[in-house]
Amino acid sequence: MYQGSRRAVVNPVSGSGDHADYVERLLNGRGFDVERTHGPGDAVTFGRDAAADDVSEVCVCGGDGTINEVVRGLAAADALADVTLSVVPVGTANLLAGNVGVEDVQTAVEVADTGDVRTVDVGIAGGEPFLVSTIAGLPADASLSASSDLKARFGPLAFVVTGVQEALDWNGLDIELTAMTDAGPEDWTGEALCLLVGNARRFVEGGGQGDMEDGLFDVAIVEGMPARNVVAEAVGQRLLGQDTPGVTHLQASELHVTADDPIRFSRDGELAEHEALDVEVRPSALDLRVGDAYEPHPE
Repeated sequence: MYQGSRRAVVNPVSGSGDHADYVERLLNGRGFDVERTHGPGDAVTFGRDAAADDVSEVCVCGGDGTINEVVRGLAAADALADVTLSVVPVGTANLLAGNVGVEDVQTAVEVADTGDVRTVDVGIAGGEPFLVSTIAGLPADASLSASSDLKARFGPLAFVVTGVQEALDWNGLDIELTAMTDAGPEDWTGEALCLLVGNARRFVEGGGQGDMEDGLFDVAIVEGMPARNVVAEAVGQRLLGQDTPGVTHLQASELHVTADDPIRFSRDGELAEHEALDVEVRPSALDLRVGDAYEPHPE
């Protein structure tokens, strides 16, 4: 039997924008009080408000950007450990929902009510939290505009197909990177086309769900290379393969990155720019409701 306060944050313009009334009725029927966003930043405020009101369950109905705003609000209130989070996917990409086994609205509402709870890691990049991934370099912009069809076909490589023109003009990142791995610090220096850091998302082979409970990021560093080669490798589904020349794979709990120029990156779709980038795992930081397809420790 559910005990405690429940609140839902609904973004009425996510995705097709025709879901709000229907989802609100479903969530009300499960005991959630619903708040609707009206513009950017509202979900951050609602996350902080939920913490101040000692809300125990927070459901986010929107895309990855809306989820990230709520998580930022909870983190700002130091309340990540105090709530159980659930998601209803109505956005364009819905990467987090897909990775935790939630595919449709009705199933998601049921999971928000009675789904299994797993305690998962939270990433921190540039001082702000993320659940899915942080991407620095070429795809920081392109990853936001990839169509759902391309994402379905190419998975984590969709940003490259979308970013062909950007790739032709991209000079790369001259970076120095130190990664904290299980074997100790590992350094990488050179020109990178992009740096991919996955928490719920894996940037290896065909991609898919990452291990959100191991205290480690899945990291791929794609070295600078001619754009035509990058696109060819992406279309051939080889760019992030384990044996692809010019791609370095790491598992790390922390990354420190410096570059000659400010680093532009996308944190769960939220764009930011920093002179240097620190990324770290906060292990077992958030209780998250998951669907039946969620794999605690995917192969």
